[in-house]
Amino acid sequence: MTERIWDKFLTERDKAVFAASGYGAQGAWGERPALLVIDVNYAFCGEQPTPILESIRKWRTSCGEDAWEAIPVIQRLIGTCHERAIPVIYTTGQRRADKWDSGSWNWKNNRGSEAPKVDGSNRDGNAIMDEIAPGPRDLVALKQKPSGFFGTPLQSWLQLLGCDSVIVTGTTTSGCVRATVLDAFSQNFRVTVVEDGCFDRAQASHAINLCDMNAKYANVLHSEEVLEYLRGVPQGLFDLPSGVGMTQKAAE
Repeated sequence: MTERIWDKFLTERDKAVFAASGYGAQGAWGERPALLVIDVNYAFCGEQPTPILESIRKWRTSCGEDAWEAIPVIQRLIGTCHERAIPVIYTTGQRRADKWDSGSWNWKNNRGSEAPKVDGSNRDGNAIMDEIAPGPRDLVALKQKPSGFFGTPLQSWLQLLGCDSVIVTGTTTSGCVRATVLDAFSQNFRVTVVEDGCFDRAQASHAINLCDMNAKYANVLHSEEVLEYLRGVPQGLFDLPSGVGMTQKAAE
């Protein structure tokens, strides 16, 4: 059996429990997928691949070099979806300039009052990375809480597109990715998480949350397996936005 990223964190008892309880079964693929790219922005990635302890001095939510390792994977997934005319939906954050609407985010982080635009940079932390910038036919859901579904039009967009499944990438694995996966699961979407297309600032959190999602809520698969599936999705399934009149930014 192929070793998984989380195996080194599990005790023998844990492995025996998973085996005996039936969790971790491989679910079937959906027939009408959408690719979700969760919060791959400068606040989580920084402006260049930098060791995490250095990067978080400037970008307090940065995942450091691990983010930049995932970006080429996400690029390939987006490119394949564009080729097959499969929906690509991004999420990123938004805040008032005075940060009043940060709300509960400030309760668990003593750097929470820092503005999304960081001193010494002309980048807005909520701006999606140039390397994976949305195209004119892509969609961008703006959010204020972890899940891509909470307080956004994501659910209604998926319904309009007739999607029965989502493929989830982005960050953080233990936070916004997991919250989005649980909400998608709760809405009875079939869910796939791209193991090498997600990242987190804590290695243990990344691995264990992948383990838990794979056990109960999603198929956690390597990008090569996901790309093979996407290449087999028939063309012409979706009534995507035309993109007419869109320039630098996808529809919001």
